[in-house]
Amino acid sequence: MSQSLVDYQVEGHIATITFNDPKSLNAFGTPMKNNVLTALDKAAVDEQVRVIILQGTGGNFSSGGDIKEMLSEGLDKDIVSNKLKGMVEGAGEVSLKLRHIHKPIIAKLEGAVAGAGMNLALTCDFRIAADNAKFVQAFVNIGLVPDAGGIYLLNQLVGAAKATELVMLGDKLKAEDMARLNLVNNVVSIDELETTVQALALRLSQLPGKALATMKKSFNVHAFAGLSDALDMEVEQQTVMAKTDDFIEGVSAFIEKRKPVYQGK
Repeated sequence: MSQSLVDYQVEGHIATITFNDPKSLNAFGTPMKNNVLTALDKAAVDEQVRVIILQGTGGNFSSGGDIKEMLSEGLDKDIVSNKLKGMVEGAGEVSLKLRHIHKPIIAKLEGAVAGAGMNLALTCDFRIAADNAKFVQAFVNIGLVPDAGGIYLLNQLVGAAKATELVMLGDKLKAEDMARLNLVNNVVSIDELETTVQALALRLSQLPGKALATMKKSFNVHAFAGLSDALDMEVEQQTVMAKTDDFIEGVSAFIEKRKPVYQGK
């Protein structure tokens, strides 16, 4: 596993998986996805591991999808669409893995928690946020739709009305806003984040693991049964969005650091 992108550590009964690409604010591209899946598989089969912590390095959880990878072969619509298809499939694969591992998973959230990064956090069982965390469904800002289960997860967690607001407007949310929406379990100061997450992980590691696993299976049936179908729909939608003029304008404006002018095409 490439230590430059993902760090995997086990201490006691707790596995910690760390996104380790601080220059991109831990952007989630294909190499990152592959390394995260490898780490999750290791944690899943390790009988010593009872709890998993997912976190980012450099003061950020994740800035979301890797735009540099999206545009690595230029702005040809067919090429970008094919590239984006693979990236969306990869993010969805991680989302499903997070649900199908029958061990509690804690997302430790600080700094940027954006796009696919936010949605992967929503897939975890627990979310502890530092008071400096900033959350955003950033997709609409470049003419895309949420991936990694975004619309499905938000609809399940906060209902269609609020989910619509979050994904269509793409406004930034503070950790306190997320707490009011019950989208995070706890908000603490940045200085308390590590201690708080470790305390929760230790507490979970001392509980009956088979009971926790069975509970997670039940939640998957009652609250996440439609996730796989939603992820398939995202792939179809995103490959279409990547061929729109609005997406090309959105990413061009992002690169040029200007306000986009959309034409609805």
